[in-house]
Amino acid sequence: MKSYYLRRLTVSQSIEFDLDTEQLWELISAGGNLNSSHPFCKTNEVIIWENEKHRDRLVYLNGRTYIRNFQTWEEGKGYTLLIGEENGPQSFVEWIIDSVGDKSKLTITVYPFMLAKLPKILAFIPHKLWVQPRLNSYLKSVLMGFNHYATTEEIVPRNHFGKHPWFSD
Repeated sequence: MKSYYLRRLTVSQSIEFDLDTEQLWELISAGGNLNSSHPFCKTNEVIIWENEKHRDRLVYLNGRTYIRNFQTWEEGKGYTLLIGEENGPQSFVEWIIDSVGDKSKLTITVYPFMLAKLPKILAFIPHKLWVQPRLNSYLKSVLMGFNHYATTEEIVPRNHFGKHPWFSD
């Protein structure tokens, strides 16, 4: 199944945190964590959050509702998930933690469902001109939201890093 998603064009962003990998893992693996750290999240409701099974509902500021179904879960290292509207097209997403000295780095890579039905050669230009800039902006805001929460322990204000055309109200 994973190989199906890996054939898609991707968008990836990273940010370093003044946290060790264990602290970063605690931040990104807590159930409902998007409520305090995601700048476009209206609500992040846990559906199931157990050792082997993780699933939640993310409602964006504009009301768009996505289900996140976690596919892999590697303690302290990261996870993969499928995200999209229930019974709709799904994007594959990887969250990977790396150690950088006494700090850590979080990389989020999205294999978006948009344009996935097109051959890569036809999808390349719309991906570069439309999908990639919007996803880059989104991922930067999400990562900066986690960093904001990690450094200030304050809930990230909604649209804190600017509005997003796909997810803001």
